[in-house]
Amino acid sequence: MSGPEPDIAAAALRDDAQHLLLVDDDRRIRELLARFVAKDGYRVTLAGNADEAWSHLKHFAFDLIVLDAMMPGQNGFDFATELRRASDVPILMLTARAEADDKVRGFEAGVDDYLTKPYEPRELLLRIASILRRAVPRAAPRANGQAVRFGDFVFEVERGELRQGDAGVRISEREREILTVLAAARGDTVSREALGASGESANERTIDVQINRLRRKIERDPAEPLLLQTVRGMGYRLVVDL
Repeated sequence: MSGPEPDIAAAALRDDAQHLLLVDDDRRIRELLARFVAKDGYRVTLAGNADEAWSHLKHFAFDLIVLDAMMPGQNGFDFATELRRASDVPILMLTARAEADDKVRGFEAGVDDYLTKPYEPRELLLRIASILRRAVPRAAPRANGQAVRFGDFVFEVERGELRQGDAGVRISEREREILTVLAAARGDTVSREALGASGESANERTIDVQINRLRRKIERDPAEPLLLQTVRGMGYRLVVDL
């Protein structure tokens, strides 16, 4: 392959179509997926490995990255970790392995969602749409929506949006699920088991990973959390303004 693959699915789409970067080392799979998601209205750029993906990222601002976990050269986990140092672009990771350790590793790397191969193409579209729907908070919350305040933050429960003042804070689907459960408790302690039950791909280890990621977004010092506290031997509590 002489260089990065072009944007093969863009010609017939609207100029405002959301732009996805699909990174997979299997050319047949990525081209089939590109045509499938393009039919749903997305613009798709393809990359066969991490080097090609980095090249595209220099020139385009993507709305979401669909990322294969296991690739030659830099794998998907390391790619996501490096990307997270500079960007909050949402990441949906695809993998042929369903082990809990791999899911933990993916969430630690900063991915937003995790889909295990083989999967139904329709499920992929639903995951993509769900992540994109939540990725960019709207300019202003609804006045009549239920809101929970903590510190400088407001979490709009009904809309699933986190804001700090007038600025939206991007959170992943899993972080949103956790915040919703904690907000509903109104300052009471929520067990790790209860938080784990709120997500399809959650377990106690991934809960700890997501709690740490959430703290990095809302705490001045994540090592000494004031808003999202650990209750030793019991679980976690969100210190809300009552």
